[in-house]
Amino acid sequence: MFNRRKFILSSALIGGGLITTNLIVKSKKEQLSVPGIITSEKMRPQIPYGVASGDISGGGRAVIWSRSDRPARMIVEYATNESFQNAEKIIGSAALETTDFTAKVNLSGLPTSEQIFYRVSFQDLSDINIYSVPVIGKFRTVPKPGRDIFFAWSGDTAGQGWGINPEWGGMKIYETIRQLNPDFFIHCGDYIYADGPIKSEVQLDDGNVWRNLTTPEKSKVAETLKEFRGNYIYNLLDENVRRFNAEVPQIVQWDDHETTNNWYPTEKLLSDDRYKVKSVALLAARGKRAFLEYTPISINGNDPERIYRSFSYRPLLDIMMLDMRSYRGPNTENLQTSQSEETEFLGSQQIEWLKQQLLKSKATWKVIGSDMPVGLVVPDGDTAAENLANGDGMPLGRELEMAELLRFIKGKNIKNVVWLTADVHYAAAHYYDPNLAQFQDFKPFWEFVSGPLNSGTFGPNELDNTFGPVVKYQSVNVEDKVVNFPPSQGLQFFGTVKIDGSTEVMTVTLRNIEGKVVYQVDLLPEERGKAEGRRQKAEG
Repeated sequence: MFNRRKFILSSALIGGGLITTNLIVKSKKEQLSVPGIITSEKMRPQIPYGVASGDISGGGRAVIWSRSDRPARMIVEYATNESFQNAEKIIGSAALETTDFTAKVNLSGLPTSEQIFYRVSFQDLSDINIYSVPVIGKFRTVPKPGRDIFFAWSGDTAGQGWGINPEWGGMKIYETIRQLNPDFFIHCGDYIYADGPIKSEVQLDDGNVWRNLTTPEKSKVAETLKEFRGNYIYNLLDENVRRFNAEVPQIVQWDDHETTNNWYPTEKLLSDDRYKVKSVALLAARGKRAFLEYTPISINGNDPERIYRSFSYRPLLDIMMLDMRSYRGPNTENLQTSQSEETEFLGSQQIEWLKQQLLKSKATWKVIGSDMPVGLVVPDGDTAAENLANGDGMPLGRELEMAELLRFIKGKNIKNVVWLTADVHYAAAHYYDPNLAQFQDFKPFWEFVSGPLNSGTFGPNELDNTFGPVVKYQSVNVEDKVVNFPPSQGLQFFGTVKIDGSTEVMTVTLRNIEGKVVYQVDLLPEERGKAEGRRQKAEG
């Protein structure tokens, strides 16, 4: 049962940074159902794109998201049972034109290790006696000590012209993930492809035709706020995505395609004739507004546009989500010998935040959700670097920032740091070994790459030996010459992580579009791993 006195709930209407306090209705009669006199179904507010939850964390926190089709007030009922007995009812914020009729409710004080059922309704603000039909969702709160944690991650949705193909079953990898029933899902960025128009048909190499759903907003690159919002709406047209959103809470971050390919804040799109808006700063502002409106992300009251943040699933897990896009310097050859504003990638403020989050973490495992891999070269044109990696050798350019972070982790003896990422459109497992690196002042660590979710498959990318990455697995090989393979070829991937509640062993699994295991490894916590190594050496 809920401790109602400890429940603190608030709703954030993010369009103008407005944060309002929800009204918690205590009347049992009012908790049971949404009132209203309905004379016609067409008169009701509609919820065309379903519901979503996200940012589940310690302290019983969660975010509930939805969208109306008109000015309406969001109402959330929630309970620990599917029949909604003894449900609480939250009068949330108004969904208005300023947020494209999206709204959120922030919850805190939820009980641990509970399945929470919620239903969202909208009250028509033109006639407050008219309510929408409720839409139901669910999520699990942070587990109690001793219970396993199981979650999934991936990235890259609806890119390279591969959109929703109803004949193929839509974005069916989302259904595969949903059926595994993870505690939550980390989306590592490229949540949309604002720079990737969707055509109605794409001719495949085997003679078949890939047929996409299309919309006006997805027929060109996004420049206006309406067009950026339309990219999120497009993905929500897929029933797999809507069903997934209603049952799997998300922890999201962005990368480049939420704005435009390989962007940095000071860039001008002078040579790209597709864009009438040449200022990337303006495009990014509109892109970030749409991202914050259309995802179940919590809003930082002191910095409403901040995406990097952390989550606690202690004692087993802390998660740090990064933003490698908002604070970076320009994409250059990336060969500078000293740090400056030009070499910033995460930026000094975010780097300091990440150091402190890692330092104060008491969790066994520290997972860093990254929108780009550490040691893979991602070029931007013929000479510039999009990623921090710039080729073999000692750290230069943006790599200096990463070297600083890795040196800090070693110097403070921070244990069990694992990186999860996507971006490169294939799956891989990398082990970073200081004994094989050019820069060796760091503790060894693992990085796991997954994706894409419903986009073209590429790869593999060139490895940079600066930090000594060793490929333990990759889903594509150089000789395969994989360039924009369609989802129908099956080379779509996601990953899952299970942390055993009793042994604390982390099992990382890479899976294909059908959920079949393509790679799996068990990671022992550092001290246990050292003890196991000593035992095996003694027995040998």
